[in-house]
Amino acid sequence: MSTILVLAEHDGGAFKKSATELLGKAAELASASGGAVVAGVVGDAPAASLGAYGASKVFQVAASHDYDSAAMADAWAAIVAQANPSVILASAGYAGKDALPRLVARLGTGMGSEVTELRVDGGAVVGRRPLYAGKIYADVKVDSSPAVFSVRPNSFGQPAEGSGTAEVVAVEASLVAKTTVVETKAPSSAVADLAEAERIVSGGRSLGSPEKFDELIRPLAGALGATVGASRAAVDAGYSVHSEQVGQTGKTVNPQLYIAVGISGAIQHLAGMRTSKVIVAINKDSEAPIFEHATYGIVDDLFEVVPKLTSALRELG
Repeated sequence: MSTILVLAEHDGGAFKKSATELLGKAAELASASGGAVVAGVVGDAPAASLGAYGASKVFQVAASHDYDSAAMADAWAAIVAQANPSVILASAGYAGKDALPRLVARLGTGMGSEVTELRVDGGAVVGRRPLYAGKIYADVKVDSSPAVFSVRPNSFGQPAEGSGTAEVVAVEASLVAKTTVVETKAPSSAVADLAEAERIVSGGRSLGSPEKFDELIRPLAGALGATVGASRAAVDAGYSVHSEQVGQTGKTVNPQLYIAVGISGAIQHLAGMRTSKVIVAINKDSEAPIFEHATYGIVDDLFEVVPKLTSALRELG
């Protein structure tokens, strides 16, 4: 293995946590195999700063237009042509699900999707990914080159920031957007997006109404500095919006902490959050399936527990 390329995503010039997370893991893999770590950046972002997280070189394509899957694939293909990597790592976020498969098809190579572990085995990088809502795990080895892996955010820890800077190589690419962006709206909340959130508080249909959802779930999330999530049943009932839905037909999350409030734990919901590091379930039904997967469980009335928990967390500061 010679070079590991990390496709580093940013939002408005600020690199996402997933970018530095992947660089840290890439450095670990490169150390085990004797390879080098480089990064790829599309758009206006401080590319040289990625050297502080292990990138020896950053290949950057200047792009001023809004996100477009075809244009992003074009940009990444130009970066790959110059970097000539044997392994490519990208976040399994929006672009990783939308544009990365286009790149893989263009390169005629193979891909391991949404892996949560990576290791070097016999000189090759091997990924491990959950299947059937996390009931089993499969090891994925890509025999073609470059081997491409998309990684669920929060699968690895954040590396310590160093003091180095990376050499930046400007890459020319002809980008033709296939879509037209009519309007872009910034999120009204300052908390992390569900897909990258380290802490999530999700509410279910047991909340009973949109008012109770807002009265109990959002303050608890605020006290924890967490992102709000919801089950499909809660969204269908109008308690929350679809962008907050966790599950098979919502978003797949992988936080350090997941608090499920009034959620029974149907397989469709577990499919979206089962790989969470710590799961706390609050439900008065002791037979609820969620308790089979919870790290900690509270069998009690959520309307009594959640306000007390919120108050205690606020006192802690």
